[in-house]
Amino acid sequence: SAYRLCIMRKLPSVLARTLTFGTSASPGLPDMSEVRSKLRDIVGASTNWRDHVQAMQERKALHTLLAKRQEDLPPRRMKDSYLEVILPLGSQPEIREKYLNVHNSVRFGRILEDLDSLGVLICYTHTKQEMQQRSPLSIVTALVDKINLCQKIIHPDCDIKFTGNVSWVGKTSMEVRMHMLQQHDGDYSPVLDATFVMVARDPENKRPAFVNPLIPESPEEEEIFKQGELNKLKRIEFSTASLLKMAPTAEERNIVHDIFLNTLDPRQEGEGTVSFRSRKLPPNSVWIEDAKLKGLEICHPEERNIFNRIFGGFLMRKAFELGWATACSYGGSRPFIVSVDDIMFQKPVEVGSLLLLSGQVCYTEKNYIQIRVHSEVYNANTKEHHTTNIFHFTFISENEVPQVVPKTYG
Repeated sequence: SAYRLCIMRKLPSVLARTLTFGTSASPGLPDMSEVRSKLRDIVGASTNWRDHVQAMQERKALHTLLAKRQEDLPPRRMKDSYLEVILPLGSQPEIREKYLNVHNSVRFGRILEDLDSLGVLICYTHTKQEMQQRSPLSIVTALVDKINLCQKIIHPDCDIKFTGNVSWVGKTSMEVRMHMLQQHDGDYSPVLDATFVMVARDPENKRPAFVNPLIPESPEEEEIFKQGELNKLKRIEFSTASLLKMAPTAEERNIVHDIFLNTLDPRQEGEGTVSFRSRKLPPNSVWIEDAKLKGLEICHPEERNIFNRIFGGFLMRKAFELGWATACSYGGSRPFIVSVDDIMFQKPVEVGSLLLLSGQVCYTEKNYIQIRVHSEVYNANTKEHHTTNIFHFTFISENEVPQVVPKTYG
């Protein structure tokens, strides 16, 4: 089962360094509101929308604090960026409502928001310079590489703990590994593993900026670092193998041809002839073009991040919710999220944008449904559309689902 794929990679307990503030639920551990407050302090972000222009102007002066070369920055260890954060759903019932869904479990879209905030704070912890109160870096999410879940249900009345640290560093990018655990009978058990890639940019978020190198300290850490390097190479390889750049492989061509042959209708024409235009749907199947849902969001100031663009976690939550609704309407029963893959953040989304979301069932197998959500912004002044994100979600449905079948090459 896919749920068994979730393996907690525990780093040595020596990593257990936390922020210096805590909650009554778990003394010494910050909660998510403190994480976001800490991020605002590090960046110097305004809490009022009307002050945001002045706050961003003040950040320009931080340019002088940027390193000219990566070699000028002190190397860091994995344990230097290690953080633990509590989400006190059990011990603080007043925050439960925000996380609750109608099925009496936790809204996964809210968890995506929390992972995004925590990933950014972990990177700021890795790059922190002792003498600087504010960071000159703008650290933003570039990619959600993978999130694997090993629990079907996340309980709304038990405390959750997030842990994470920087696991690989390039010149200007960092990979962050995070784990989520939930408390049951006094013990924390694994719920999910997540791998995010963050990029560092200058104070105005215009150009790449160097980050501290990472030094693995043990054979286990060297393995983790090596895996980060492999992940990077896989991403490069995957982008060069895009169908827009490269022809399908022999195996892929056979798959496409078999699908095509299965959808030809030999009865549409005279004896012995088959039309390429006459297509029939195989039994218990749905055309891919009939398995879509669309959504629209107006991007209000409330959803902005510390750089006054729309918060990546909000975009992920909205895309996930549309993906879930697409899977629910397609399968006809409640779907459960199994994994999240390859969320690419291609363009930032400005406050005031019209965000158009399109959910599409793109693959099915037995009880599994894979959904692709395409997100684009529409500029009412220029009448232009720009892709901002592409999301991939895999769900498991309570019942077996119809097979989804493509009609065109695209």
